[in-house]
Amino acid sequence: MTGKNLDGPEADALDLGAVFRALADEHRRSVMTELAADHSDNERGCNSFDLPISKQTQTHHFRVLREAGLVDEFDYGNRKGIRLRRADIEKRFPGLLALLGAGPPGGTAPR
Repeated sequence: MTGKNLDGPEADALDLGAVFRALADEHRRSVMTELAADHSDNERGCNSFDLPISKQTQTHHFRVLREAGLVDEFDYGNRKGIRLRRADIEKRFPGLLALLGAGPPGGTAPR
């Protein structure tokens, strides 16, 4: 079954400010870290992420990631899927995905 691709910005129009704003939230950052770690870049169901937030809030977070140009989002009517835009991100912001996978120095987040 083919889903409708919900449009985000073109690769050349990705804005660093929008990307940073999208990554400022810990839940969106955790989604991006999971996606960046999976180099198969397969589409994942939005409910496949273990996020401790409501379904409505998850929908908001995935929309923010799509509007920033970090993921493609597909609407199947009764469910949605997302896929990392790895090539576009690496082209526009080389090394960003590697930074997401690196985590904080020493393995702990600053307080």
